This record gives sequence, structure tokens and C-alpha cells, in this order.
Amino acid sequence: MSYDVIIVGAGPGGLACAENTARMGLKTLVLERKPILGRKVCAGGVTWNGLVKKVPVDIMERQCATQYIFTRSQQISVTAPTPIIATVNREKLGRLMGDKARQAGAHIRLGCQVNTITDNAVTFVDTTNGKAEQLNFTYLVGADGSSSLVRRHLGIPIRDIGIGINYQLPGTYPDMEWHLNSFFFASGYSWVFPHQQTVSIGAYVDARVMKAKELQTNLLKWGETVGHNLSAHRGKAEYINFDYRGYRFNNIFLIGDAAGLASGLTGEGIYPAIVSGEAVARCIADADHIPEDLHRMIKNHTRHRKLVTLLGKNRFIATFLAECIAFGLNKRWLNFSAAEMAR
Repeated sequence: MSYDVIIVGAGPGGLACAENTARMGLKTLVLERKPILGRKVCAGGVTWNGLVKKVPVDIMERQCATQYIFTRSQQISVTAPTPIIATVNREKLGRLMGDKARQAGAHIRLGCQVNTITDNAVTFVDTTNGKAEQLNFTYLVGADGSSSLVRRHLGIPIRDIGIGINYQLPGTYPDMEWHLNSFFFASGYSWVFPHQQTVSIGAYVDARVMKAKELQTNLLKWGETVGHNLSAHRGKAEYINFDYRGYRFNNIFLIGDAAGLASGLTGEGIYPAIVSGEAVARCIADADHIPEDLHRMIKNHTRHRKLVTLLGKNRFIATFLAECIAFGLNKRWLNFSAAEMAR
């Protein structure tokens, strides 16, 4: 069997791409190795400038117009007339985007583990019955995350990668918090993101600065200092690829984390995934299309990446920059959106 477009991975990027290619009349198949749409280690934050306006209110967990920022010497708050960030449940978002892709005409197959890729075919195993299948494609889209098999097939290495560790705790929390504490997280940060009946507490850092085990140890220690007993719960970790080296390679495309389009500075990945998925769909349908939104986001991604490299392991610079950012936000010299990929 042959498809115009086969998309490996049914995250936000893959589903956005599938909805758009299907709407444009292309025979589209999405292959997802997990049995349920949307499951991923993620704080679930989406920004107002990026995606909040596109996400239905009924799948939002919390909307936060006030952000609380903590550094080693400052505690400030930033308030806007509209929500700065909202939290969403990834499984609800996955179901919503999956429904929209199916309604557009895309086929989605869950529990399918892709094993081999050629220039015009993929072979995968349906884990529900153990059967191996081969399908041909005209275009292939890698939307399969930071450990992308499609990217490995293209021979593109990954050097710049971040680590995110998340604990999802039960309880109702009032405030959304950002902790820029270089003592524990160097140039990274920790967060407290409230959902409806739970709270996401975690940390993100450039893996070149701190390994996963050290980050987890520091996150637990930090949690004790602010009253969160994370050691009583189980955390989950995820690599976040920000090593962008292109999105088109003849008839094969990479989007989202597979392309390395997550922010190296903050780890933000949902917005880049959806923007790149939509842009690649239009490029497939129209060979002359120039994806200006994607190119604009790539420029912002490059600024984030350079800043992360500049900070490196120098905790003095990280501390100084965090204090300057907090001071500038407090004086309204800086806008909170300056750190967003949707800028």
C-alpha cells in the first residue's frame, strides 16, 4: 500500500501536519508507537502569544495571567490583562488534535513501531498483533521526538540536547512559578505549573551543563528548600532536542523535537512542533511555498541556542543574567514574552 504522506509520530507536530496534508487532499497516514495519543513527559504549558488562543477553553487546565519569578535574591510577579501561560493536559490535547486530523481525512494507527526506513518505504510492527508491514510513501515526515528514528536514518547527529524532569503531584496550587536558581540548576530553571487537580513541578537544563542524575538530585534538594517533598513521588525524564540542522532533506522532512526545534533556553516544544508541522504540510502540498512563520521561528530558535551556549557552565554569568532579567521584568523594561518561541 502507498501513501502520499507518512508521518512517524503522533505528537502535536505530527497531528498538525496530518490534519493539514489531509485537508489538502493528500493521502495521509500517521504511525504512532504508543497505544494512546498525547502521552509525554511535559509540564503542559502553552503561551498566549503562541498557542493559548488556538486551544479550546475546555481542554485548558489553568490560565495564569500572573507569573511569579524567583531568583537567588529577588521575588517578583508579572501580570498581564490576558493569560500569559495556560496549562493543558497532553492526552486531552492529543485526542482533540487526533479527532481533527481524522475528520480531515488522515488515518492514524496506534501501537505501530517503525523499524526500518528507506527512501520510499517504512517497515513497522503492529504491536497489537505482532504483524510486520511495509508501506510506501512519496513524502515522509519525522515527528518522532528527540530520539527520532527518521533523523537517525538521515544520518543527522544530535549534540545540543536538554533534559527535563517532571513530577506530577496531586493537589490544587494557586500560582505559576519560575525559579531561576543557578545554585541548583546552573543556566536552567525549575517550575511550578498548576493544573486542575494536580501540579507539575520540574526542572530543565542543558545536558552539556548537567547530567540527568545531578539534575534530579538538585531538583529534590531544591524542592525541600521550598516545601515540596518530591522524593515521595516518582519523576519522569525526557530529552529535549534543540540541535536544529534543517527541516527538509529531499522527500523527507523533520519537525518539532525530531528537527531540534525545541527552545534550548526554556525547553518549550509544543509551539515549535505545531508551527513546523503546519509549515511542512504546506511545503509538501506546494513546492513553491515559503514557510515564513517557520523561518521566523527558526531565527528566534537560533537566538535561544546562542544564549544557551554563551551561558555554558558559568554559574556566575547565569546568576547575573537571571538577576538582570528579574529586575528588568519588575521595572517593566522587559516583556515576559521575550523568552517565548512565538516572539
